[in-house]
Amino acid sequence: MTGGRGGIGRAIADALGDAEVVVADLPEFDVGDPAAWRSVDGPFDAAFLNAGVTTGESDVAALTDEQYRRIVAANVDGIVFGVRECAARLMPHGGSIVCTASLSGLVATPADPVYGLTKHAVIGFVRSVAPQLAERRIRIDAICPGFTDTPMVVAELRGAVDVPLIEPSFVAEAAVRAMHDEETGGAWVVQPNRIERFRFPGVPGPR
Repeated sequence: MTGGRGGIGRAIADALGDAEVVVADLPEFDVGDPAAWRSVDGPFDAAFLNAGVTTGESDVAALTDEQYRRIVAANVDGIVFGVRECAARLMPHGGSIVCTASLSGLVATPADPVYGLTKHAVIGFVRSVAPQLAERRIRIDAICPGFTDTPMVVAELRGAVDVPLIEPSFVAEAAVRAMHDEETGGAWVVQPNRIERFRFPGVPGPR
């Protein structure tokens, strides 16, 4: 089961080859709606939860209620509701969940601080929920890609980015690697030609 837009969900499906994959695209599946998640039928062995929007607002004083609610619903609620349903009924025999966070979840994001907030939240949730999911034989990890070649990177931002955009297929490769890793509760840094676990030096919890 994958979810998302901008080609990453489809790239995951392609990377999994002959495996049976269900793709839920965001325009047709409101990940922030609990009822939408309750409509999903399982069981599943793996889930890739990938939904992301930005506010497009760098000035927090100008942030509207609508901008804030929309981004939290897509970027945070979608992850929590998806993991909840997987744990409660969609993965009765265990499995693996990979959630898309962002490199913004490990660094400061002054251009869109609320986007940064939501991606820090995803990483914190993954690390916090990993021990209890392990009791259900479910592994969970977050991938943290840098700027990826999707519609989220608007034209004006593309002109300002001084690093190569990551291909969705490379993000898919990172997700599949995390999906098959035996550790749980990790955050995988994904940059051009680089996929590796962030080790949270000196911080208690999953390494």
